[in-house]
Amino acid sequence: FQDLFGVSMVVPLMNLHIKSLGASHTVAGIIGSLYGVMQLFSSTFVGCWSDIVGRRYSLLACILLSALGYFLLGNSTTVFLFAISRVPVGIFKHTLSISKALLSDLVSERDRPLVMGRFNAASSVGFILGPVVGGYLAEFEGGFYQTSFICASIFFLNGGLVWMLPWSEENTSNRDHYQDKGTNSFSAKSNHDLHLKSAASRPVTNSSFFQSPWIQVAAVLKKIKGIACSNLWDVFLVRFLMSVAILLYYSNFTLALEERFGVKPLFAGYLISYSSALGVLAGCLLGPITRLYQHNTYRLLLHSSTFTCVLILLYTSALSIWMVILSSTFLAFSTTIGRTCIIDLELTVGGNEASGTLLGVGQSVTSVGRIIAPLLSGIAQEFSPCGPPSLAVGLALVAIVIMNTNKQKYRSHGSVKLKDQ
Repeated sequence: FQDLFGVSMVVPLMNLHIKSLGASHTVAGIIGSLYGVMQLFSSTFVGCWSDIVGRRYSLLACILLSALGYFLLGNSTTVFLFAISRVPVGIFKHTLSISKALLSDLVSERDRPLVMGRFNAASSVGFILGPVVGGYLAEFEGGFYQTSFICASIFFLNGGLVWMLPWSEENTSNRDHYQDKGTNSFSAKSNHDLHLKSAASRPVTNSSFFQSPWIQVAAVLKKIKGIACSNLWDVFLVRFLMSVAILLYYSNFTLALEERFGVKPLFAGYLISYSSALGVLAGCLLGPITRLYQHNTYRLLLHSSTFTCVLILLYTSALSIWMVILSSTFLAFSTTIGRTCIIDLELTVGGNEASGTLLGVGQSVTSVGRIIAPLLSGIAQEFSPCGPPSLAVGLALVAIVIMNTNKQKYRSHGSVKLKDQ
């Protein structure tokens, strides 16, 4: 929550700030693209690195280096300093991915969707409140610099919290022992006994952090090779297609509403905030929903993706603004559930031993979608304001077909998961 709260205070103000420094639209776009490229290539390596050295040191390093980036941003009085400040953030701002990997290490597969849903809900609250506070501070003289320093301070505070947490160096086998005996990972006793199991439940100790960098790089490359040669391609392809579909839906949302229904951008902004607030509610309701589906992640993902496809189609063919509001209302639930389920499916099929690597690769896949979606949106928009969401419907249908084609593999993992519980 604190990470996204701090970041979302700064990000909406960055374009205004870099233009105030004298940068052209092209230079601002290049710097923004470079940040996206750094995120794309670093997410897999940082996630895998967290598997090698442990969650504590990797999370602490990412938090402190991100804090350094925002501190430099608060001192950026030239375009060059602004660009330099984005480098540590672009490479190491993967605190959410590592936190998700840590949560995956600490909870059972049965409880993972519930915990991930609550995590996403807390993150969404930070994203909702951050722009409001940042916009208020920007009204004052030097408001951008104050906002950047506050963001850096929040990251330093988080670093202190991570350092003070009671970490234990016990490995995965101990957690499995508790689970085999039927211990509930959410009970007070189990939480006390597990006590943040080594961040991480992995067969290496945090002393790996002090090993030779070459040894760490070799271990990272070996893990990445293992993921690349695995049978997870269809899971990542589904994630890619659904990510691009949702990005296409939002890509021209404000402009399309103005052209189709004559509503002002302010109304579109309120509608997006309304959807974000509903996303928080969806994250809180994920527990009862997964119990309703008997913790079958595959079936829940298939149904939420199908529902998302139908809702985008409803938005594309909407004849009134009320149909848009209706589709946005339910789309907030389906996308939140789908985003949580695809992460859970990645970890279920791929195994928790390389959860950091899996989440890093998944984040890279999403980053590729963020690069491709604007291009596809621009091309589709040449034909019609409904072009991008129409293309989104087609991509979502392809994802649904892939899930149905590979349903036997997903169901086999789901059945194992249910038997273990």
